[in-house]
Amino acid sequence: MNHRPKKRFGQNFLQDRHVVDGILNAAGLESHDRVLEIGPGLGALTDRLLPEVARLHVIEIDRDLGASLQARPETNLSVHLGDALALDWDAILPEPPYKLIANLPYNISSQIVFKILDHRHLFSRLVLMFQQEVGERLCASPGGRDYGILSVLSQVWFDIRRVLRVPPGAFYPPPKVHSAVLCFEALAQPRIVVEDDRFFRRVVKAAFAQRRKTLRNSLTGSGFGFDGLEEALLGAGIDPGRRAETLNLEEFGRLAQLIKPHFS
Repeated sequence: MNHRPKKRFGQNFLQDRHVVDGILNAAGLESHDRVLEIGPGLGALTDRLLPEVARLHVIEIDRDLGASLQARPETNLSVHLGDALALDWDAILPEPPYKLIANLPYNISSQIVFKILDHRHLFSRLVLMFQQEVGERLCASPGGRDYGILSVLSQVWFDIRRVLRVPPGAFYPPPKVHSAVLCFEALAQPRIVVEDDRFFRRVVKAAFAQRRKTLRNSLTGSGFGFDGLEEALLGAGIDPGRRAETLNLEEFGRLAQLIKPHFS
């Protein structure tokens, strides 16, 4: 297909067969698998997935590419035209669990991760391509500059490992950045107790909102200021003078539990 990449959709089409092989190996596909692919583009992954799985759902925002996908003869292909961020995943994926495989558009990759977290009940494994910088954040450990909101929220629910480093030349057109393929394995149980997922997310985002400031100041500045804040921090075993990037998952869990009664 002769298709000119569209910048507004963040289209950088994967064309390296070795990278495709690495993605499929990480996915560990079986014949009974149901798979979701976001942004299939010119079909480098789609062509390889269709003969291997029971059902492949693809989400494509580009109507020209979508029309080509809809014209394909494979009966195990379901095409969903639209924005992956706006579509109702529960409606289009009625038979979980699914594996999610995607060369994500980099301009929406972080937003896609948050949507995945909201729909994590649908997926057993994810194999996703990210800009290298975002991949490093997702895998980061406490104490470093890459550790942040994405690290904490994703690692509560998934084991995450890097599968591949991918150079710009693996794509057409080549992006200006290097890329990384990550494999997310869904955990049977979250690493910490999260009684209220939305509240936990609010606390983590607030803690990192002003990451150069202390937890005391960052939480206060993000709407979590109250008379017992310092007491809650100390009760969680956390020095109020620490920064968010130094907290591990267990500390974030305790902090959210002790703050929540003041905002219920």
